[in-house]
Amino acid sequence: MAGYGKGAGRVPTGFAAETFISESSFREGHRALEPGANGKKRKRENKGDLSVVSGAGAYKGPWARYEEERPDAASDEEFGSDEEVEIVYEEDELEDNPTAPTKKLAGTDYADTEAASETSEFVGSQQYDYQGRTYMHVPNDLDIKLTGERDDIKNFHPKKLIHTYKYHTKSITQVRFFPGSGHLLLSASADSKIALWDTYHQRELLRTFSGHTKSVNDIDFNPSGTQFVSASYDRYMKLWDTETGKCLNKFTSGKTPHVVRINPSSPHEFLAGMADKKILQYDTRSGEMVQEYDHHLGPVNTITFCDEDRRFVTTSDDKSLRAWEYGIPVPIKFIAEPYMFSMVRSSPHPSGKYIAFQSSDNQITVYSSTDKFRQNRKKSYRGHNVAGYAPDVAISPDGQLISSGDSGGYVCFWDWKTCKMYHKIQASDAPVLAVQWHPRETSKVITGDLNGVLKYWD
Repeated sequence: MAGYGKGAGRVPTGFAAETFISESSFREGHRALEPGANGKKRKRENKGDLSVVSGAGAYKGPWARYEEERPDAASDEEFGSDEEVEIVYEEDELEDNPTAPTKKLAGTDYADTEAASETSEFVGSQQYDYQGRTYMHVPNDLDIKLTGERDDIKNFHPKKLIHTYKYHTKSITQVRFFPGSGHLLLSASADSKIALWDTYHQRELLRTFSGHTKSVNDIDFNPSGTQFVSASYDRYMKLWDTETGKCLNKFTSGKTPHVVRINPSSPHEFLAGMADKKILQYDTRSGEMVQEYDHHLGPVNTITFCDEDRRFVTTSDDKSLRAWEYGIPVPIKFIAEPYMFSMVRSSPHPSGKYIAFQSSDNQITVYSSTDKFRQNRKKSYRGHNVAGYAPDVAISPDGQLISSGDSGGYVCFWDWKTCKMYHKIQASDAPVLAVQWHPRETSKVITGDLNGVLKYWD
């Protein structure tokens, strides 16, 4: 055992070695450390009563502060004997002036984002047709049937640009076709606005929805298309009426929602994947949160309903995939492999058997959405570049083509069965983030890019 050396002394944490220091240096250092004026030791405040938790006389214990220096404690040398010195204490000042000064925000502080008042404006050429119907009415005067059963229409990849929609000033974050008919198009953007467009006839901007104060992350229609829910970085989720533009309800947990999905089987409920790792279930009729799913270890990126909406699958920045029974806050399946990357966007296959995920390692992976929830190793779609963005992934209505945006401004198309890339279109000079197939047409696709431009392809 090693010796302690000359003059070493034992202390509870080990030993203290002796140091050689001159008497004068020691006294000088000691004096500098000693609190209080004139070398007098400062008194501490009263320790307080152990039974009192807060308020006057609360227990401070060893954390009691030193009593303030009063002017009489200071020496005459310091202030000069003839001059009167007035010292104002903070407590005295607050008593005279009860309104405390407004707290200024430091550079890194965020202002609390209050919900802005919601406004909506109809900007189309005419609000009602000759029969008094609004744009909600599905048009019958087209060479394509937009209602009823979708027959066995085969899909093809688009080849040419047929229209460009411009209104947004910042990146497009999500686009949605009107459920079933696709005669309307809803777009959300980082400029905090949501816009409703006409897909046929004049292809004009019909209505704008304002009310979020920061970038809108996601939007989702209810199955009938009469309402939609939006999620934004201002920490609010809002339920809107598609026809009137009225905001019907607001929801917030104080955290940022990343993704929202209305349950197609019970349209009065929706799920929100949050930045604080939780998935929250809200009832739009009461405005209350009815369930909380809290098992992920990172912000939630995708929510996909499957198994006739009795279950749903979620992915997160924690690079895992979890499957849940709707309404039960315990995962029924948890997949986290070492080779997995975080999956940022998802799309269910029309057959209901698979879900395609945009993986952050520049590929689209496929998982089965039935009992096993296994990865389909044979299906991997590569050749596009994601590079830090989260481009959408979309499957054609017949299930034979899969498409994705690309950080180089392309929109890419693959064959579902063979996983071979058909072709890619240079859709923009900025990253393409939003891609959706028209639910009724054979080859119409909408894309949205980082500059806020929507392009319609055929």
